[in-house]
Formats: sequence, structure tokens, C-alpha cells
Amino acid sequence: MDDALVNVVDVEATCWDGQPPPGRPSEIIEVGLTVVDLAAGVRVSKHRVLVRPQRSAVSAFCTELTGLTQAEVDTGVSFAEACRLLAAEHDAGARPWASWGDYDRNQFTRQCRATGARYPFGRVHTNAKVAFTEAHGLRKRPGMAQALEIAGLPLEGRHHRGEDDAWNIAALVLHLRARDAWPVPA
Repeated sequence: MDDALVNVVDVEATCWDGQPPPGRPSEIIEVGLTVVDLAAGVRVSKHRVLVRPQRSAVSAFCTELTGLTQAEVDTGVSFAEACRLLAAEHDAGARPWASWGDYDRNQFTRQCRATGARYPFGRVHTNAKVAFTEAHGLRKRPGMAQALEIAGLPLEGRHHRGEDDAWNIAALVLHLRARDAWPVPA
């Protein structure tokens, strides 16, 4: 395995305008993953895994935000299968990974705990939002779209779509690497 490869992950989950309905937890419905080659300074590949929610449904608010519909996510795989695919096809358990903030890592942890699915990722995780904030000397941690503006990078695709957000976060990872500001995993 190449140590220079990093999986950049972004998830979309069921959401509502306000509190979730009783007994309806937020569940991952899309996992976006972009493989980054830090040594070459390029985004290598872009992937998407649709996940079928088991205990909640895609609300109209969620569809407006993400573009994902209940009919579309109904064609997805189970959460356990998504975790298996991430580990088998993307070396998720061995390869370092990054996300914008801790939401994605925490959502996987919660959902694995709740469903008994095997956590697909290894221990080496970088919070790219923290790295970006520190590298740019900012007081407040920016959202991904604002960080792209600060870095002078375009927002590619649709914001709040897992596969596109992972691609854009990967561009920010490479921006940090080019500034020698990407943290080296311990």
C-alpha cells in the first residue's frame, strides 16, 4: 500500500428542518470518497456509495439540501455493506483518512454502534477543517464552501452532495499540502 494515499470522506445523512421525528435517528445515505495522492499532488479517483436508511426516511428538507430522494437511496446498499465496501475496495481500515470536521467520523461511530456494523476506518484521521483553520491563521473554522473561497478554489459540483463535497475537500487537502501545512500522521 502506498503511504501517500489518503481517503477523503464526506457523508450525507437523513436530516430535517428542526428536530428529527421521534424514533428516527439521522442515518448515512451517501458516502463520498476521493482518493488523494499526496506525493503526486493529485486527486486520483472519486467514488460514491448510496446507503439505504433503515430507521429514518429522506425528508423534503433533506432532498432540497442534498438532491437525494428516498427513491434514489432505496436503491443503495445497507449500512453494513457500505462499511464492508469501504474497507474492501478502498483500504479504509489501513489508509489514513480525512474529513471536513468531525461530523463524518462521529456519524460513522454512532451508526456502527447502533447497528453493530464493523467500523470501516483506521485510527489515522485528520480533521481537515482544523488543519485549514490553523494554516490560514483563522479564528473561526470555516465551512467547506467558505474555505474554498479563502483558498481561491472553485466549488465543483453540488454542495451537500457527498461525492462532490469529498472531491472539493480533497482539493483543500492538496492546497494545504502545497503550503506544507498538511499534518503528518503520528
